[in-house]
Amino acid sequence: MTETPDPAPADLTPAERAARAAEAMRAAEAAAEALDVRRDEEPREPAPAAPPGPPPSAREGLRDLTELFSATGVPAPLAAGAAARLGPDAAAGLRADPWRLLRVPGVQPRQADHFARALLGPDARPDDPRRGRALVLHVLTEAARGGHTVTPAAEVVSALEGLRVPDPQGAVEAALDEAEVLALTEEPAFDEEFLDEDAEPPEPEETLGPARWALAEEAAAEGFQRLTATAVPLLDDAAVKGLRDGLPEDRSLALTAALRTGVSILRGTPDDLAQAVTGIAAAAAGQGVRTAIAAPTDRAAADLAAAVPGGAEGVAVTGLHRLLEPREEPAASPGTVVYGRGEHHPFDLDLVIVADASVLDVELCAVLAEACPDGAHLVLCAEPGAPPPAGPGRPLDDLEASETVPVVALDAAPPSGPLGALAEAVRGGDLAAVDAPGREVVIVPATGPAEAVHRAVQLVADSIPRALGIAVEDVQVVAPAAGGEAGTRALNAALKERLNPGPGRFGGMDPGDRVVVAAPLPQAAPGETGVVTGGGPHGLDVGFPGGPAVVAPADASRLRHGWALTVAQARGTRRPAVVAVMSPEGLSRPLVATAFGLALRHLSVVQASGPALARAVREDGGSGRRTRLAKLVTQ
Repeated sequence: MTETPDPAPADLTPAERAARAAEAMRAAEAAAEALDVRRDEEPREPAPAAPPGPPPSAREGLRDLTELFSATGVPAPLAAGAAARLGPDAAAGLRADPWRLLRVPGVQPRQADHFARALLGPDARPDDPRRGRALVLHVLTEAARGGHTVTPAAEVVSALEGLRVPDPQGAVEAALDEAEVLALTEEPAFDEEFLDEDAEPPEPEETLGPARWALAEEAAAEGFQRLTATAVPLLDDAAVKGLRDGLPEDRSLALTAALRTGVSILRGTPDDLAQAVTGIAAAAAGQGVRTAIAAPTDRAAADLAAAVPGGAEGVAVTGLHRLLEPREEPAASPGTVVYGRGEHHPFDLDLVIVADASVLDVELCAVLAEACPDGAHLVLCAEPGAPPPAGPGRPLDDLEASETVPVVALDAAPPSGPLGALAEAVRGGDLAAVDAPGREVVIVPATGPAEAVHRAVQLVADSIPRALGIAVEDVQVVAPAAGGEAGTRALNAALKERLNPGPGRFGGMDPGDRVVVAAPLPQAAPGETGVVTGGGPHGLDVGFPGGPAVVAPADASRLRHGWALTVAQARGTRRPAVVAVMSPEGLSRPLVATAFGLALRHLSVVQASGPALARAVREDGGSGRRTRLAKLVTQ
């Protein structure tokens, strides 16, 4: 069994324990400094101590895990996902610590407890230190799924009490000793009333966060500070003045910020941003500035490349994932994507423009900032009020809130046609009816989830291709969430049955299935869509916009059927036709505006949410996120 580290001496304070944990984590990072790594949206399980002899192969590991699950009553379908998450030594690791099962997405504490009792019998106790440590990380991981990088320590202790951990504070301290969790002190915001000598200043709040996100926020902050400090104008004043001549004031300010400051933010509607971004890139490249535009996906990059004035000559237009040069790394831990670009091998670029930076979670933002060399300029673009990223953090909003970088808001051009008018109305908080004589916008009522799914399938397979001449492959269905009776899972099941029925002989996939990358792959970024062309023991053959790829069996669980995408997966990549299935769950004004804004020629809104849709648009929902980046950038 894996040995548990010795507990910290009793006289260590929580702050000292946190410092020791942070030092251990940084030492581990220093040992791996030759690689720049970004993991996907879930924490990774450290590999257990290797037993004597060669490690098991992926196939042997899956067999061992399947046998272990069979003996303990765990559903067999969980084995593939657990093997992909925990690696080929998963069975050995779980025997040493059964509560590691909580690292597998979707596993809940009661299920992990049941597994532990099946494996350990009467030795599976509520006060087992392994259980306490695992539950601390589980609570913080659940918070990270909601976007938070830190959680108040008191909330974690309260959650542990609800999970029947006898000594919650001891569990927190044990988790800190493991270095996967850090204690972080949040200083209270300044308030003038505390200038009064008699007033008691508020106590600093102790928060806890997974070390991975805490360190990512620190790295992102350091990267932004470095780029700001090392920036010099990319062109002299005369050259900048010449490029500005004849530009509207907002475009002139955007160009000036991009060429003169190390980090800047550009806000605007998708059409205005595309025009401004390609204009800035073409102008800079025309003056010899090494320039790149990075889009969320290769498909989006292809659209931007076609819009660069005079073609893409001198401007590298690519997906951000590809720009960071992901590569296969056999020695990396399961699910890890290793990038070739980073602090030790930065971009050979002077100006990097990220076309939709609102999709960046804090970890990818840190990788991007570290990959920009000293003196490079970074322009981060997004719609105003864009939804936060799918992963933890809100780097773009935090950076703007820090007031350390210039923010340029583009003047919105008059809306072009019904689609533009609808998107503008939604961004302003109004779900307005629009005149659409060419059927650019169609509202399709649905009395419930089942009818919504039926209508969506009908629109994709028949109505839109027949009435508008838009091919099925150019129609994208989007929904607020994956779960639910009208979520993307239900929609994809119905769409596959209609468009490409089959037994799913390659891990649930058949040739001709449309797929989407749900978590980063070496070959493609989250949100990238492709088509399955074949498969076998070697893996799944997929045609992506950037070219064909073979997705290894261990990584195939990162693919989902992609006829229907969540709005988070679809954002940043516009399509000729969009079918937006609006169910009540998870609606907010930013989400609705993003969903509607994905359509280039036609939008069908399958309205299955009743008054909830208008209410969400009117109320400008969207929950806040607990993060530290805004404060870190100013330190």
